Amino acid sequence: MSTLSLRRRPLLALAAALALSSPGLALAQARLKVAAVYTVPFEQQWAGRIHEALKASESRGEIEYKATENVSNADYERVVREYIAAGNQLIVGEAFGVEAALRKVAKDFPKVSFLMGSSGKPVAPNFSVFDNYIQEPAYLTGMIAGGMTKTNKIGMVGGFPIPEVNRLMHAFMAGAKETNPKAEFTVTFINSWFDPPKAKEAAFAMIDKGADIMYAERFGVSDAARERKVLAIGNVANTQPDYPDTVIASALWRMYPSIDRAVKLVKDGKFTAEDYGPYSMMKHKGSELSPLGTFEKKVPADLMAKVKAKEAAILAGKYTVKVDDTQPKSSK
Repeated sequence: MSTLSLRRRPLLALAAALALSSPGLALAQARLKVAAVYTVPFEQQWAGRIHEALKASESRGEIEYKATENVSNADYERVVREYIAAGNQLIVGEAFGVEAALRKVAKDFPKVSFLMGSSGKPVAPNFSVFDNYIQEPAYLTGMIAGGMTKTNKIGMVGGFPIPEVNRLMHAFMAGAKETNPKAEFTVTFINSWFDPPKAKEAAFAMIDKGADIMYAERFGVSDAARERKVLAIGNVANTQPDYPDTVIASALWRMYPSIDRAVKLVKDGKFTAEDYGPYSMMKHKGSELSPLGTFEKKVPADLMAKVKAKEAAILAGKYTVKVDDTQPKSSK
């Protein structure tokens, strides 16, 4: 045995001892480098849910997380490529407005894993897609809205009429019709993912025409509802703490199951192209109906009994909320 080999033995033993005695050091060495790129601010509902799940993974010491918000479509590809050049192994973000460009980047870097918001298909070997499949709790919030409206007029303000928005609106409308066949809907899209003033103005117009419950798919709608003293239903995030007298309940989206799965698969070297959409469904704890909170005693008990029965049926696989990705229309 060479003198060099003999010298290496105590060094290797020392390194192993340090790893055992300093679990934080070993954990830091094992952390996966993850980057997320958003075209909207962190506070926006969609980006906020992704960011929240990634921050949770970071706080557990599982990943080293970097993120950039408010990136324009024109700069999106450049920012992603810079993160890849910096050694990030998993890229998470929105592909919608830059779908073709991001799929090209993924093809250029087959050893980097991508998890992107998309209604399109995953592409082997490394481009996975996710979606906010929260139509189930959206249906439940619709049931509540249908039972709570006094004018039978419900206003709905969305961002863009894309599948991710359309399916939630349709589910909400179907739920409202179940508890109130007389419910009518006014639907509009502001053609922006984050323009609270524009969403607010659209909501005002609906309230002025008699809507007494607003479906707040976008930020700004609940502000209008609060000012005009009507009710609102939240979407994706629980906004009741900010609107305790306005937001009855929300369909909550949780990205934790999807993020946790992607991080584990990349770490294990088993990440493949797949559709993560189903992991946003209630049975995977990727979505849920928010607690009633301040509206606990304001929503009729018989109405909530119907909602809870439907929720149980969904979780038991006895009822399936229809997925309708077509653009929703106002009632005639």
